[in-house]
Amino acid sequence: MDRRALLASGLATAALAATGPSATALADTSLTDTSLADTAGTPSDAALARSLGFRSAHAEVNGTRLHHVTGGEGPPLVLLGGWPQTWWQFRKIMPPLARRHRVVAVDLRGMGGSATPAGGYDKRTMARDVLELVRELGLGRVDVAGHDIGAMVGHSLAANHPGAVRRLALLDVAHPDESMYDLTLVPRPGQPLFLWWFAFNQVRALPEQLLAGRYRLLVDHLCAMLLKDQSAITDRDRAIYAAAYSSPDHVRAANGWYQTFGQDVEDHRGYPRLALPVLGLANEDAPEYLAEPLRRHVVDPELVVVRDSGHYLAEERPEVVTRELLAFFGR
Repeated sequence: MDRRALLASGLATAALAATGPSATALADTSLTDTSLADTAGTPSDAALARSLGFRSAHAEVNGTRLHHVTGGEGPPLVLLGGWPQTWWQFRKIMPPLARRHRVVAVDLRGMGGSATPAGGYDKRTMARDVLELVRELGLGRVDVAGHDIGAMVGHSLAANHPGAVRRLALLDVAHPDESMYDLTLVPRPGQPLFLWWFAFNQVRALPEQLLAGRYRLLVDHLCAMLLKDQSAITDRDRAIYAAAYSSPDHVRAANGWYQTFGQDVEDHRGYPRLALPVLGLANEDAPEYLAEPLRRHVVDPELVVVRDSGHYLAEERPEVVTRELLAFFGR
């Protein structure tokens, strides 16, 4: 099954299959005053890091400034998150991973506590950011786990700098390739979910005007669609994410990750199949969405289906994700 068919069937249907609200409920919720919650009182990254026993810091790398959170001892493990979240999406898995690894959770270029430069949001440049951060921290060869946009950056890091990555885990998303152009803008009748934000985030200037200071609306909307257990991302967590994207510059930067997909596809054409060990963790409703590109672009990949989870695997099923990552990176 190709990606277009998946979006029209398995991925689209199942993301709401368990506990997601109806389309009517989504519409009603998006208009409530509580969705416009004030984000001014959210804790700082430093305070959040301390709450986990980690340390928050910044580094100047590749012409930009990256925020990262570090803790634990052992072989280095770099965590790369996705949209519309920050390093905080790994909060549930970082402490147990840190018992065996030096864990470094990174806010990518344009994310959270990192800078929002005018450009550089193609995944090759973002991978270079991570490479230089790894070198700045003196980590040597690292294991990498990426989710969503972070999975794309992780793949690019392994493809462009194979000596830097020992093992790679991709959570629920693959690097953009030609199949990206099979995505449709208009959903089929009765299709409960389609990736409308892939098109919305291509628009210049308007998203900043619509979403600055109102990002909680979008966070709640995506949680309603892509979580099976709505309690997995709490009101506090959602406020933290909304605060991270509250400024026009952060909205613009996050859109940049999507606006560079064309360049990412072009870059990917020149990449060899990844020969290092690669693990894919996929939601149970559409595992082929990840499995098919893994088969095309990775030599002998592994795939584990995470049961009872939507897209946000590390937040819905942290115990499963932790177990699989420790086993994979422990080899």
